[in-house]
Amino acid sequence: MWNQVYNPFNNTVLSTIAAAIPVVTLLVLIASGKVKAHIAAIIALIAANLIAIFIFTMPAGMSIRATLLGVVAGFFPIGWIVLNVIFLYRITVATGRFDLLQRAVGGVTEDRRLQLLLIAFSFGAFFEGASGFGTPVAVTGAVLIGLGFSPLAASGLSLIANTAPVAYGALGTPIQGLASVTGLDPYILGAMVGRQLPVFSLIVPFWVVWAFAGWKGMKDVWPAVLVTGLSFAIPQFVISNYINPWIVDIGASLISMGCLILFLKVWQPKQLWLSPALRGNDESAATMAPAKPMDKTPLTQAQLWSALLPWIIVCIVMLIWGSGWFKTWANSIFTWNYPVPDLHNMINKVPPVAAKPTPEGAVFGFTYLSFTGTGMLIAAIISSVLMGFSPAKMVAEYGRTIKLCAISLITISAMLAIGTLTRLSGVDATLGLAFAATGVLYPFFGTLLGWLGVALTGSDTASNILFGNLQKITSEQLGLSSVLMGAANSSGGVMGKMIDAQSIVVASTATNWYGHEGTILRFVFKHSIALACLVGLFVMLQAYVYPFTAMVLK
Repeated sequence: MWNQVYNPFNNTVLSTIAAAIPVVTLLVLIASGKVKAHIAAIIALIAANLIAIFIFTMPAGMSIRATLLGVVAGFFPIGWIVLNVIFLYRITVATGRFDLLQRAVGGVTEDRRLQLLLIAFSFGAFFEGASGFGTPVAVTGAVLIGLGFSPLAASGLSLIANTAPVAYGALGTPIQGLASVTGLDPYILGAMVGRQLPVFSLIVPFWVVWAFAGWKGMKDVWPAVLVTGLSFAIPQFVISNYINPWIVDIGASLISMGCLILFLKVWQPKQLWLSPALRGNDESAATMAPAKPMDKTPLTQAQLWSALLPWIIVCIVMLIWGSGWFKTWANSIFTWNYPVPDLHNMINKVPPVAAKPTPEGAVFGFTYLSFTGTGMLIAAIISSVLMGFSPAKMVAEYGRTIKLCAISLITISAMLAIGTLTRLSGVDATLGLAFAATGVLYPFFGTLLGWLGVALTGSDTASNILFGNLQKITSEQLGLSSVLMGAANSSGGVMGKMIDAQSIVVASTATNWYGHEGTILRFVFKHSIALACLVGLFVMLQAYVYPFTAMVLK
């Protein structure tokens, strides 16, 4: 057995600096724009191994095994989702269904700001609720780029929009993960998150349109933005507090889409915003392909259903794949759990991160049938058959998709390897303990801890599992509500989703904008920091200031 070490230098500042080296290396290299994302990820992974072995005293064999576990986990399930989403998208393009979808969206509105609300926010929230794990950004980024948005706009705005629904993603998986490590009731945790995020579900649609079109551009469509935000935020609160945390995103997104479409039947802006480039961003405009004039001929009923068919199939399949009964059934048929030798249960998480020495599991679960990516592949195959795509063409297109996504899959695997290694080596916990030492300001910095966890791991679920118990222990020591700070970890984490390297690579892949990951990161980083700080300030109010304290559940 090896016990994790959280202060190898016996100096909190030096140990924290050492722990930050891998993630700082990764972000700096990507943001520089001079190093390809996959090279940056590999360099950061090497740095993480060196830090884990030579500073945090992790045995070299364990470090290498943890890295390999992360590499495999990066492909299954994350890379597997991305590969099959892009495959479906390419089939819809090849069969002409994507052009019909563009016309269908254009039929609702030609205004680019309103298209963002409909696709990036509401439509993306549905996919976050049904499947999560990169699916929303992959789908909405591909749709927006097909509608003529610049690659930076399609990538960056999809990432910003995919924040408010993340805490309830994949049918509430982050809440369940948080409950599993804290021992708190998932219904209470979900309800508490539902007393934090609706405020930001109202803010984010305004923020996305402002980031795209500027203040004046946002002000001119404020009624539609308000309808979108309110029709998502109110159901988000009601469902999370009075029904359950599993169907929050699905219910809220469907209501939001319906309300926006109905509202646009009776209201349109005085002036249409037709430019698909980010306002005032020369780089964005320079990378745009010449926009094809959109066919404005109204779609027939048959054409409309034909355009929506692949996405309806995806929605049905994702709802089935995300349900507990299906996962239980599928995993009972096809499950291969591989405990990594000399790693699984051979590492102890120790106080103060855990109440007592707790073995860390290291199992690769190959639950192939229940993987979200497998559901996406099945949806793509069904759609292809119904659209008259021959098996030979399907195989050829899948081969081209693998070739297209190869570098991105390598990058994603390297990112997950960093996350897995830092978790098992205790490096992440060292960063967490630095946040936990902030005393009365802990509600603010504890929220940012959730943000850091998602930025590191790429997953609100992983962040909740990584830091959930630490939040509980620290909050109890400081006399704060453990429910409040557990929920804050998840709510703060959603704002880290837009800057995690995995999501950025998914966005660049979906928009076919390889090599520009640094540009995307530089664009979204300031938005991520600002929104995370706003969540932290709101949690501070809930911790100390009446009437916000009355919102806190016990």
